[in-house]
Amino acid sequence: MHPVPVPPPHQITRGTLQRGRLSYSQFQQGYRTGLEPILMAAAVPARAGQSVLEIGCGAGAGLLCLGHRVAGIKGQGVEKDPETAALAQLNLRANAQGDMDVITASFPEDITPAQKFDHCMANPPWHADKSSASPVPRRDLARRLGRDALRLWVQGCAAVLQHKGTLTLALPCALLDQAVTELTTGGFGGVTLYPFWPKTGREARIMLLQARFGVKSPARILPGLVLHEADGAFTPLARAVLEDGAALPGL
Repeated sequence: MHPVPVPPPHQITRGTLQRGRLSYSQFQQGYRTGLEPILMAAAVPARAGQSVLEIGCGAGAGLLCLGHRVAGIKGQGVEKDPETAALAQLNLRANAQGDMDVITASFPEDITPAQKFDHCMANPPWHADKSSASPVPRRDLARRLGRDALRLWVQGCAAVLQHKGTLTLALPCALLDQAVTELTTGGFGGVTLYPFWPKTGREARIMLLQARFGVKSPARILPGLVLHEADGAFTPLARAVLEDGAALPGL
């Protein structure tokens, strides 16, 4: 958990999130930030004064977007790769997110928080452990799901969440069965499925699952969000979330 020097500028691409409202740097090589952390951050029902833990925070897009939407929250990011954690910390500082920080650690084994969190969020690696490895180690770490990783992450979140705290997961729909099983056997209830439809009439490939720790509410399937028009442009509702920082509609 010692500070790591920020990678040299020639390794970093500088850009923005949410139509220029947030400055954002990421590595030229390795995992590139997609829509998932932004959509995930738009789902977390945090309020000012509450605490949020993001597991596997990458370069910090999820924390940045959540902090922009909800002022006054306290955010903690956990990132296994030291250089990525350092870059996330740089992004937080560049956007004056003073109540957020990032630590270099493996979750859950290295995490012993002084107090429990109101919310957790995670966009776990999507590819199975047995899938082909990427030649770029940082990209491989971000993309391949280790054996039992989803179960361990859910169990770890249960250990650090307040009673009735929420866990929000951005996942491929192919992991729906496993994720629901891990949540319901791990002490979570009120499991809510929020699908993202690429276009009207198309099969959803990505989804959010949100659940609350220590409750027994029934599961729900929500209408979700259509991301693109027929011509490929974002729908107005998707644009409001991805570019203007709105909360997910209907959640």
